[in-house]
Amino acid sequence: MPDFHDEVTKKTKPEWLKIKLKTDEQYQGVAKIVRDHGLHTICSSGKCPNQAECWSRRTATFMILGDICTRNCKFCATPTGRPLPPDSEEPRKIVESIAIMGLKHSVITSVTRDDLSDGGAHHWAAVVSAIRRELPNVTVELLIPDMEGRSDLLDVIIESKPHILGHNIETVARLTSAVRSRARFDVSMRTLRYMSESGIPTKSGLMVGLGETEREVFETMDSLLDNGCKILTIGQYLQPTKHHIPVSEYVLPETFLRYKEEALAKGFRYVESGPLVRSSYMAHKAMESLKS
Repeated sequence: MPDFHDEVTKKTKPEWLKIKLKTDEQYQGVAKIVRDHGLHTICSSGKCPNQAECWSRRTATFMILGDICTRNCKFCATPTGRPLPPDSEEPRKIVESIAIMGLKHSVITSVTRDDLSDGGAHHWAAVVSAIRRELPNVTVELLIPDMEGRSDLLDVIIESKPHILGHNIETVARLTSAVRSRARFDVSMRTLRYMSESGIPTKSGLMVGLGETEREVFETMDSLLDNGCKILTIGQYLQPTKHHIPVSEYVLPETFLRYKEEALAKGFRYVESGPLVRSSYMAHKAMESLKS
């Protein structure tokens, strides 16, 4: 893998990664809700290529605990620095926004808060509890940091009873130290195993195009399954800025299809795999698959 400090290799983005932006009435409605409630979304912070599509369908992934991360992963566009204290009003704001948007399935993620003694676990639980109390018909999906693999912190979140618990592995074992800040492949797998053992369905996401081999992708699938993960997303890594790791390869759409077929054959319950797929893309469909 090229060093991310090197001059970015100029690659022409293929046609299948070119998207048409939508700013219709539905999109503007979601943008207004986010703005009026002072919310953060990973859609904006993470420069998600699906933001226009999802907001036009009146869906968004809420990002709690601020928009400044304490880690500095080499793939992520979220700013790194010293975060503000958690907003005690955030659970109420999230509930109000979900209600206004008329969501049936809500997806919540966060920055990593290594500065907090509990990693933000109790704030996570407060958000989930508020949604379940005020909006009992809305299902809740979480995409959490690794919580350093601490079972006591994971228990706090598990006990709030989300419907799906997610933690992204992000990349294959060999590339983890070059791509992720502080995170370790084995800790992420341990986190997924512990969450799975609670009985809550677990989910993870994998980026490709970082220099991994097909064999490593399949081995990562096996590791995820061995640790109880049943829902998987696979998407193309896109370099947010010239300061981030360059794209090693634009993976072909047919390769994503093969990855999906292999993942399902191996035993995953639900898989989204495609160039523009991100962790929460079509998340409601994964939830629906668990009901069948």
